[in-house]
Amino acid sequence: MDVLWAGWRMAYIKKAGAEGASKQPCLFCATARLKPGRRNLILAKTPRVLAMLNLYPYNVGHIMIATRRHTASFSELTTEESLELTEWLGRVEIALRREYKPHGFNIGLNLGRVAGAGVLGHLHWHVVPRWNGDTNFMPTTAGTKVLPESLDRTYARVSKALAAMDRRPGKRSRR
Repeated sequence: MDVLWAGWRMAYIKKAGAEGASKQPCLFCATARLKPGRRNLILAKTPRVLAMLNLYPYNVGHIMIATRRHTASFSELTTEESLELTEWLGRVEIALRREYKPHGFNIGLNLGRVAGAGVLGHLHWHVVPRWNGDTNFMPTTAGTKVLPESLDRTYARVSKALAAMDRRPGKRSRR
């Protein structure tokens, strides 16, 4: 494999640093201070984790799971935060499977603007249910997404599925 070295780029990288601080208040820190419920799109709030619907979903059922503590790096998580985040990723996946029967999921984390992070500085995962053929010509040609369900209805369905898990023994069971 050929390699092209551009040593002069290191000055830019060092100057860019951590991409600079945003002047905007952090979405997740502000949301974590609100009460759970449909009005605030908050599905669950624990001492370490926040689970909420995305106001601008990529697809129906798009949920974001964030740390309550403001941290930008996966490597900065405590063991307890890592475990609880993983637990909530599983709970949300199960709730979405039960309620929507998706064919698959995109579960992702973007660290830094260049990686696609829309909220810099606060670690969060996107859980996006996917179905065969769920992408059509509208996003490509018209820049428009077609979602088959309102956020109100999505909130009702997912919160009901999560609550049902809390009432069952073996909360993470797929049954």
